[in-house]
Amino acid sequence: MIEALLWDVDGTLAETERDGHRPAFNDAFASMGLPWSWSEARYGELLRVTGGRERILSDLPTHADAPATAPEREALARELHRRKNIAYERRLAEGAITLRPGVRELLEEAATRGLRQAIVTTTSRANVAALLRHALGPMGPTGRFARPLFELAVCGEDVVAKKPDPEAYTQALQRLALPPRATLALEDSPAGVAAAGAAGVAVVVTRSAYFEADTVAGALAVGPGLHTRAGWQPVPPALGAGPGRITLGDLLAWQAGHDFASSEAPRSAGQPAGWQHSKLP
Repeated sequence: MIEALLWDVDGTLAETERDGHRPAFNDAFASMGLPWSWSEARYGELLRVTGGRERILSDLPTHADAPATAPEREALARELHRRKNIAYERRLAEGAITLRPGVRELLEEAATRGLRQAIVTTTSRANVAALLRHALGPMGPTGRFARPLFELAVCGEDVVAKKPDPEAYTQALQRLALPPRATLALEDSPAGVAAAGAAGVAVVVTRSAYFEADTVAGALAVGPGLHTRAGWQPVPPALGAGPGRITLGDLLAWQAGHDFASSEAPRSAGQPAGWQHSKLP
């Protein structure tokens, strides 16, 4: 039985990459007089690198006018990332970034039903706080929220290794004092699914703009978003019943089916307990 939902942020709670981070990176480049600009296609490639500062560093070798030494590149990446975060929050304040359709409804349904909820992301705490401050209310310095939807947040500053490493998920499980099988993650990317799966946490995938065509392995269900019951594999358990969105009942039913299959099928060597891989497009 699910006791807690574990939410990714970028691409899952909101289309932050498309509507916020990429334009904010370009604003940061311009603010430093750099003639660089990340197109949608280029940014999609860079998303295979986890972490904003890390993306800048991975892109610097493609620019002839980038600093020559590693310390200079690191300093530039840090300053650009700082400016990007400022530009990102400005876009939030302007209303350019909102929660994805269906997210607020599921958040509030889960809260009403008494489920615990946590943020598990490897984006920065500043970016998480900015998004949720504008969408749901302020987050305090300890990672707790004024509005009792999220019990805690594990962010990029809290981990040594970012997704697809499972550290963020294992830390969340420890802080919640829950076993993996008592939780369910909501993710949008293969890296997020890999991170959750390596921690033994089952995952439901809501595809985001930059990962809408990626192959996803190891998820309970994959679909276009929480706002619709169409296009999901497997089909939502109660198709045609209730509201026209994914509900907590659907998540519970998917998890129940997963638990039944896991109890029936032997585990392969090295496969985490409570996790059974299924291949979905």
